[in-house]
Amino acid sequence: MVGYGIAPQGQKGYETMSDTQTPTTPIGWHRHPNGGGKVQDSASVAETAFVGVNACVSGYATVSGNACVFDYATVADYATVHDSATVSGNATVAGNARVSGNAWLYGKAKVYDKAKVCGNAWLYDNARVYDDARVYGKAKVCGDAWLYGNARVFGNARVYDDARVYGKAKVCGNARVSDSATVAGNARVSGNAWLYDKAKVCGDAWLYGNARVYGSACVYDNAKVCGDACVYYYARVFGNAWVSGTTRVSGNDVVDA
Repeated sequence: MVGYGIAPQGQKGYETMSDTQTPTTPIGWHRHPNGGGKVQDSASVAETAFVGVNACVSGYATVSGNACVFDYATVADYATVHDSATVSGNATVAGNARVSGNAWLYGKAKVYDKAKVCGNAWLYDNARVYDDARVYGKAKVCGDAWLYGNARVFGNARVYDDARVYGKAKVCGNARVSDSATVAGNARVSGNAWLYDKAKVCGDAWLYGNARVYGSACVYDNAKVCGDACVYYYARVFGNAWVSGTTRVSGNDVVDA
C-alpha cells in the first residue's frame, strides 16, 4: 500500500492517505502531494511542507519550509506558517498571523490578526494570541489564556489558565501568570515572579525577582514588587512604591509612595 504523501521522518501522529482512499476535493482546491491535505488553489504550500490529510490551508495562506500542518488544523486568510513550525490538533492560524521557527500550536489554540508565535514557543489548549501580540523564545501560553494588544511573552515565561496579558505588557524570564490574573498597560512580570488568583499588575508597574502577587491584590502606577516580597488578599501597591526583601503586604493594606 502506497502512502499519499510522506510523513516527516521521526515524527509521530501524522496522518497519510493510502491509495485505497478517495478524498473529496471541491472545485478550486487540490490535495497537497506531501500529506494529502486540502489546499485551496489561491494558497501557497511548498513541496517541502507537510499538510496532513485532514488539515486545511485556505485563502491566500502560505505554508513553506519544513512546516507541518496536520490533524484537523487550519491555516487561513493571509496567515503564514514557515521554517519548522508545527500546527496540529484543531489549532487555527488566520488573519495575517505568522507562526515560524520551531513554534508549535496544538489543541484548539488560535493565532490571528497580526500576531506572531515563533522561536521555540508553544501555544496550546484553548489559548488565543491576537492583535499584534507576540510569543517567542521558549514561552508557553495555554489553558484559556489570552494575549492581545501589543503584549509580549518570551523567555521561559508561562501564561496559563484564564490569565490575560494585554496592552504593551511583558511577561518574560521564568515568570508565571496563572488563574484569572491580569497583566496590562506597560506592566512587566519577569524573573521568577508569579502572579495568580485574581491579582493584577498594570500601569507601569514591575513585578520581578521571586515576588508573588495573588488573591485580589493590585500593583499599579510605577510601583515595584521584587525580592521575596508578597502582596496578597486585597492589598494595593501604587504610586512610586517599592516593596522588596521579605516584606508582606496583605489584607486591605495600601502602600503608596
